[in-house]
Amino acid sequence: MTWVLFLAWCSSVPEPAQPQPQVIPTPVEEAPVEPVEEPMSSIVDIVVETDAVSILEDIVIELELVDALSAEGPFTVFAPTNDAFEQLLIDIDMTLEELYDQPELLTSIVLYHVLDSEVPADDVVSLPDWAGVETLNGESIAIYNQQGVQINESNVIQTDIEASNWIIHLIDSVLLPPSAVVALSTPTDNIVETAVETWNFPTLVAAVQAAGLVETLSAEGPFTVFAPTEEAFAVLLTDLDITAQELLADTDLLTTVLTYHVVPGNYAASDVVGLDAATEFDTAQWTTVSIDPNDWAPTINESNIIATDVFASNGVIHVIDKVLIPSM
Repeated sequence: MTWVLFLAWCSSVPEPAQPQPQVIPTPVEEAPVEPVEEPMSSIVDIVVETDAVSILEDIVIELELVDALSAEGPFTVFAPTNDAFEQLLIDIDMTLEELYDQPELLTSIVLYHVLDSEVPADDVVSLPDWAGVETLNGESIAIYNQQGVQINESNVIQTDIEASNWIIHLIDSVLLPPSAVVALSTPTDNIVETAVETWNFPTLVAAVQAAGLVETLSAEGPFTVFAPTEEAFAVLLTDLDITAQELLADTDLLTTVLTYHVVPGNYAASDVVGLDAATEFDTAQWTTVSIDPNDWAPTINESNIIATDVFASNGVIHVIDKVLIPSM
């Protein structure tokens, strides 16, 4: 009986609970939070935000160029300051409203300040002078890296203002494309008068006078003259081992050399840029010169064209860095 009671008691005692395995939740990895970058301002946005170029802003809005200059790009814009536009209006004796009445002309001027490529300041200072750099209006500018950076005859006064569709440089005068120069004013000085008054060409002018070519180059033309600088003549005198007086006394040599720098016809820089390859042009000396547009620095024979489109009443002058010597 005792065993029966003991077995009954054992059967009524609950079994101890089995320990359950602990379930550790798998950590959920949170996706990293990317910093939200504010989109950079477009070129138009920066123009709007920059008080120094508010006149350019007004012009861009008036000409409905906002969408064009807000496009993807990349663009490089040489932005004239308000002072630059005010000086232009004085020089051409017009009001801004009068310019607005000529929208095609004004659009051409604005687009002459825009390149469809990336040209930060570092690219300019690390390379030689560039001539024949085509702008959005189809005409060309020259970029010089000598005493500071110049675009044609305008100084760059602030560089590398970055925008989403690239870069702005501020300049201190308005760039006028050759077509606008012709449209805004008709030069009254002929080539000889222009050479005397516009550029420092004492040896060239003296040579023209000594050779008796003043009347010829003052005629109706038109002529395209490639004018060597003073430095170019100094190198020539050294190469020939003669003095300036000896050169001026040799009128036959002078006439041969000078007429080799004259091409009948009116050829602006934009005409040269449009060439596909080096092209020969007849000169007033009855031989030919070879003009090569190149990519950045157009040349005539082995001379660099370092400044372009000095317009005169009877043609145009381009400045070169070497005296051209014909085969004799």
